[in-house]
Amino acid sequence: MATVEIRNLRKAYGALEVLHDISIDIADGEFVALVGPSGCGKSTLLRCIAGLETIRSGEIRIDGRVVNDLAPKDRDIAMVFQNYALYPHMNVAANMGFALKLSGRPKAEIEERVGKAAAILDLARQLGRKPVALSGGQRQRVAMGRAIVRDPKVFLFDEPLSNLDAKLRVAMRAEIRELQQRLGTTTIYVTHDQTEAMTMADKIAVLNGGRLEQVGAPLELYRTPANLFVAGFIGSPQMNFVAGDLARKANADTIGVRPEHLSVGRDGDGWRGRVISAEHLGSDTFVHVEVPEAGRLTARTVGDMPVAAGDDVVLTPMAGYLHRFDGDGQAL
Repeated sequence: MATVEIRNLRKAYGALEVLHDISIDIADGEFVALVGPSGCGKSTLLRCIAGLETIRSGEIRIDGRVVNDLAPKDRDIAMVFQNYALYPHMNVAANMGFALKLSGRPKAEIEERVGKAAAILDLARQLGRKPVALSGGQRQRVAMGRAIVRDPKVFLFDEPLSNLDAKLRVAMRAEIRELQQRLGTTTIYVTHDQTEAMTMADKIAVLNGGRLEQVGAPLELYRTPANLFVAGFIGSPQMNFVAGDLARKANADTIGVRPEHLSVGRDGDGWRGRVISAEHLGSDTFVHVEVPEAGRLTARTVGDMPVAAGDDVVLTPMAGYLHRFDGDGQAL
């Protein structure tokens, strides 16, 4: 286990700077998710930490040691890639133990480590199989097993679940989190899926356009987003934003309210509008409403809410849940 410290990191491809002055502290044993839209720089940052990309300036420390000039193999990290990167001609045991074999570890030690990792990952019965004979979830476990056997100071995950179907993704993210908590290994996890980040991470770093927008615990980012970008990125469905007269009444340029913090009624004080559509999902209903002075808003309410397209409703923000932003998009 180890701390990871990133100080004023900049990365460029020629004249194009893609990471701008990134600084993050990751505690020993912490699970940190790097999130943001495609092209925001999160995978590039992970590859810089791994040593697969050179940096323009700044400093990366792993367990207190500056690793800027160290090769990936000397950084004591293990990376799990999006496409698993398994050797198709090798069986599971050989894939998991390959890095140890390259480093000259004794055969008995390799077998012991592979066996322990296989037991943790429920792969003991698959050790003799080739990757082609495995399911997507099993291949992902093999990729994780290859990282575990090395007993690294830091795990790096680059969108490891993006190739799996929705149901398996949910199961695998619980498995990865449980495994990380059991091993206690410092983990940096890249994902574009904010739900994945919210459910797995101790801390989330939100990137946008190569810049770090906010770092904090999942509920901290949800409750007190630093700006409009974080407010819109964290939370599903995303926060509603309203400008104009309604915002000015709240002494802001833009106000935001999450769908679950809008109550839906038939009368009373609030924002009057007409239902465009209602999505009844069983446990929840998402009500999409056109409000003349605010535009289209989404409210999240109970699953058996009796509402349909064409109904006139009143949306009322719950007390204490209105977010205010200034003209630069910063939280007030």
